[in-house]
Amino acid sequence: MTSQDADRPGPAGASRRSKITPEREREFFDAVLNQIRECGYDAVTMEGVAASTRCSKSTLYRQWRTKPQFVAAALRSSGRAKFALINTGSLAEDLREAARCAGEWSPRDATLFQALGHAVLQDRELARALREALVEPEITALEEILRRGVERGEVDADNPALEYVPAQIFGVLRARPVLEGCNADPDYVLRFVEAAVLPALGLE
Repeated sequence: MTSQDADRPGPAGASRRSKITPEREREFFDAVLNQIRECGYDAVTMEGVAASTRCSKSTLYRQWRTKPQFVAAALRSSGRAKFALINTGSLAEDLREAARCAGEWSPRDATLFQALGHAVLQDRELARALREALVEPEITALEEILRRGVERGEVDADNPALEYVPAQIFGVLRARPVLEGCNADPDYVLRFVEAAVLPALGLE
């Protein structure tokens, strides 16, 4: 599907809605998120995404009526929990693996957070989509990792540090770029977990 993605007039002059395959939709979503990372939210336009994906801008407007709706849909489509696949059988090792994983994907997500910063403050739907895509799935997966650790008896259920683990890990991902001007890479996040998270849980 290229520029012919656009609706064509029917015999009576009425337009018919074109069909967008999941693969084509993914291409649109990837294009808009990549352009936001590279150029910032304000610089991205529906027309620009249409040009980069070789489709008619009317296709995008017809499917997603505004840029915020388009970006929100793209964010939600990317909401796949990276921590959900972690299950080593050990809470300490699960958290170490989560640290490595977070350090690997944080640069892309941190860039997206920063690029959407002002727009998110102005648009509740966009803010909700960002949280649903990049925050809530990972928090849920981390909570599951911790729950399994409690069930295995590796940490007491009433350990006061348990509820703060997601905030610790997400906090260091957001804080390092501000404090030190560089992303929290896998080695940095792993050292943080070793020094701050595991001791608080009584783990080695």
